[in-house]
Amino acid sequence: MRQRLTTWAGALKREVAALYLATRDPRTPAAARWLALAVIAYALSPIDLIPDVIPVLGYLDDLLLLPLGLWLCLRLIPDAVMQDCRRQAATRPPAALGRRGAILVVVVYVALVAAVVGWWLTP
Repeated sequence: MRQRLTTWAGALKREVAALYLATRDPRTPAAARWLALAVIAYALSPIDLIPDVIPVLGYLDDLLLLPLGLWLCLRLIPDAVMQDCRRQAATRPPAALGRRGAILVVVVYVALVAAVVGWWLTP
């Protein structure tokens, strides 16, 4: 069981890396690019919808939302683009995002907060 989970987590990590590369590909549609950035930001974010300290439920959002977001992104991104990005991620995975990753997370969360506030204040 532990080996299967480790394999699954490794595959998920490779898919997120390929998804990151797909956001930089000009053949990726804009809607898919924005959704992919949100999924990557959620994957990298230390903030969860349900805190991980809550038994069982804490990891449920990670086990459901991240794969669901990946699945949706994979449906929106053309197969040829994802195949190229998977090949690139397998041969030369993207370097750790570091500062770029932190900026990405902050920008996505600020955009989400602005969208919610704008929606809330619209009559």
